[in-house]
Amino acid sequence: MKGNVIVGQSGGPTAVINSSLAGVIKASRNAGIEKIYGMHHGIEGFLKEDLIDLGEYFPNESDLSLLKRTPSAFLGSCRYKLPEIEGHEDVYEKIFDILERHNIQYFLYNGGNDSMDTIKMLSDYASMHDKPQTFMGIPKTIDNDLPLTDHCPGYGSAAKYIATSMKEIIRDNESFGASKPTVCIVEIMGRHAGWLTAAAALSKDVDCSGPDLIYLPEVVFDVDDFIEKVKDLSAKKSSVVIAVSEGVKVADGRFVCELGQSNDFVDAFGHKQLSGCASYLANKVTEATGLKSRPIEFSTLQRCATHLASRTDIDEAYNVGYIAAKSAFEGKTGMMVTIEVVSRDPYLVHYNQYDIHEIANVERKVPKHWIINNGTYVGKQYLEYARPLIIGSLLPYYASGLPKHVTLNNKPR
Repeated sequence: MKGNVIVGQSGGPTAVINSSLAGVIKASRNAGIEKIYGMHHGIEGFLKEDLIDLGEYFPNESDLSLLKRTPSAFLGSCRYKLPEIEGHEDVYEKIFDILERHNIQYFLYNGGNDSMDTIKMLSDYASMHDKPQTFMGIPKTIDNDLPLTDHCPGYGSAAKYIATSMKEIIRDNESFGASKPTVCIVEIMGRHAGWLTAAAALSKDVDCSGPDLIYLPEVVFDVDDFIEKVKDLSAKKSSVVIAVSEGVKVADGRFVCELGQSNDFVDAFGHKQLSGCASYLANKVTEATGLKSRPIEFSTLQRCATHLASRTDIDEAYNVGYIAAKSAFEGKTGMMVTIEVVSRDPYLVHYNQYDIHEIANVERKVPKHWIINNGTYVGKQYLEYARPLIIGSLLPYYASGLPKHVTLNNKPR
């Protein structure tokens, strides 16, 4: 193959993002690529010409096995927004100068909505200026909100962690309540789309009652109605467990977390940092009922639990990385790899690619008809959709009783 490869990781890490990196490395080796570079901290690091020679870290096939079992972004991530091309040509000239200086022909970027915007901008600039490089997007987001793909790598493992943890929390909460019910409110990631919070419903089975209520950001949240439902449940049950998305909003458009102590931090893409929804609601419950109420935030845990990753998710993450690289080598550009489900039972998929302009900056939400019980639960359509995504596991490698990882400071041996 003519030219080298570069791959970057961007946005929030996942439990399987490094499986996609392993797929890129494998495909590049199979194609005879001389150099496989990694961006240290995504496009932000690339602009500083902070590049990593991945051949030094993964000289052998067996090394990729440990990479698959390593959480977070091995290369380091970023939340960096490229400026519009018009008026900022110097930024793009610098990017392409770096590409040419390192003989990089194939540019791969692994991320979510905002990361796909980077692929869009770079492929557009290349097209406008007749540049030879190809640009491919590799899907990744626990939020599961990229359009055109059935689901996103990273989501299945996060859903598995959420469902598992909900089962354990429900079991724990049911241990108490001999005299008074205990209310537990679990806050789950999800700014505008409730895919992650919906995964709490997967905990319901013959050995688990599941959460009592599930609130997604697709439905307007009513604090007073919420309190009345908690009062009703606590009059009938000794344990009440509720799953709520961090992004639920009241009728005037404010996030529920903003009703309490507000955090004004905004990232490069204009996203507010959301936290405190469960704490606010737990305080409201105690204030209104006198019951003990416990807030739990899964926070980072739901995206970094590789020890509990779904094997289905790991394999699909690897495949989209492999196919993105292979497609770039074949001359495809300005596209993202997608997963298309042929059958959910038995579970069968195939992979496709779509124009990045149909994907970048577009959010896909949970279908409204999947949300039931006046906006307080999800129905069987969601369960049928999500159950295949959490199947299987890949046992970690252990050292001194703990999972073993590979890092930039700890090359495989």
